[in-house]
Amino acid sequence: METTRQNKISRLVQKDLGEIFQSKSRELFNGSMITVTKVYVTKDLSLAKIYLSLFSTADKNVLLEKIRTNTREIRRELGNRVKHQLRIIPELQFFLDDSLDYIDNIENLLKS
Repeated sequence: METTRQNKISRLVQKDLGEIFQSKSRELFNGSMITVTKVYVTKDLSLAKIYLSLFSTADKNVLLEKIRTNTREIRRELGNRVKHQLRIIPELQFFLDDSLDYIDNIENLLKS
């Protein structure tokens, strides 16, 4: 169960990462649309697990690896945005959120 502090930090990180991905998507990720669907922060606030939905891309795994290679730059940008709210910027781990693909698959199965 997450504490109130964890929830607040999760929402803060989610909002700011969404803005970062929106501003950096053209130069770093070839204009792909990246949505931050969920952020989980550990109890000691040192690690953030970020789940992403990726659109407008042919291969989602390649784009996810590109995001992972740019983690340092993304974390630095996040640190610049939240430096007055957080003392320590959490380490970032990115994961693919395939829940929308799963929902589409269920809908297609129900239609047929």
